[in-house]
Amino acid sequence: MKNFDELNIYFDRFNPIEKVIDIGAFEAKVADLNKTLETVDYSDAEAVKKIGSESRQIGEVLENFKFVKNFIELAKTAQNSQDLDLLAMLGEDEEKLKEKLNSLEVYLLFNGKFDDNDCLVEVHSGAGGVDAQDWASIVAEMYVKFAQSHGFGVSILDVSPGEEAGIKSETIKISGSKAYGKLQYETGVHRLVRISPFDANARRHTSFASVLVTPIIEETGEIEIRPEDLKIDTFRSNGAGGQNVNKTESAVRITHLPTGTVVACQNERSQIQNKEQAMKMLISKLAQIKQAEIDSSKDSARKEQKKIEWGSQIRSYVFAPYTLVKDLRTGCETSNVSKVLAGEIDEFINSELRYYSSKN
Repeated sequence: MKNFDELNIYFDRFNPIEKVIDIGAFEAKVADLNKTLETVDYSDAEAVKKIGSESRQIGEVLENFKFVKNFIELAKTAQNSQDLDLLAMLGEDEEKLKEKLNSLEVYLLFNGKFDDNDCLVEVHSGAGGVDAQDWASIVAEMYVKFAQSHGFGVSILDVSPGEEAGIKSETIKISGSKAYGKLQYETGVHRLVRISPFDANARRHTSFASVLVTPIIEETGEIEIRPEDLKIDTFRSNGAGGQNVNKTESAVRITHLPTGTVVACQNERSQIQNKEQAMKMLISKLAQIKQAEIDSSKDSARKEQKKIEWGSQIRSYVFAPYTLVKDLRTGCETSNVSKVLAGEIDEFINSELRYYSSKN
């Protein structure tokens, strides 16, 4: 920070934040959530995770807001008195200020209808054979690690293993405050370029995996499902879950015939439980389809992120001949591929939120 005029940039960025964030309301919300945690049934791990994640998020907003507000007040004092020593002291915290301002600005971008909802993340292998199936499993694990690092609840609802390695598809339920809001723009095709571990000649291969993120919608409004519109199949679970799960046809697949929408669940112990979970998934998908039809006349930015064709690549992950992860929409990139695949994708998510917000 070289001069007092540079402080005006931060004043301008903080003004709209201060107008929106009500400290008293946020503090009351945290108190309510913490009180709820004292009485919640801890056998309901999903509910505990969701309340905890919301409490942490709001607590982080409060911490960031108070830091920035204190900085701004000191900055105004320094500017009014032309106090160079105070300006120098503020300069030591400038990077921390930028980080917290960025975090607050991103938080205010969560204003979509379903942003606060839990979500389903579906990963499907695409072109590339066994390499693509291995890549799909890596992508699925990336989202699991991301969710866990944010304190979200994670459940693997359905998985179809690959013949040699990886997966053909996997459905992950992620539960927590702003789960869908954070992941909504991850929908699309993720492209990998690497030296194939399955190629005896160590040649470079390109593989694809598609990702579809759907909000879990509890209030379905006019969504009506007729029994005659459903095809229900049962099958044996592919995953862990005990002998009973794997020896009986407890897994359930439901096809909604009018739309061709297919959902499956196999993580519960009984067929009845899997059917209930699958129906919830189906209702959420049909509700989103209906909402997408309503939104179809709106800006192209929203429609762009809903595409799932193999041509709609949103991000490239390159291991060879160099290392690079680059989002083809926002331009956000990093050379630390391993860090990204370990679930550290916040930089990409924040860039997506800013990008699509600017399109609206």
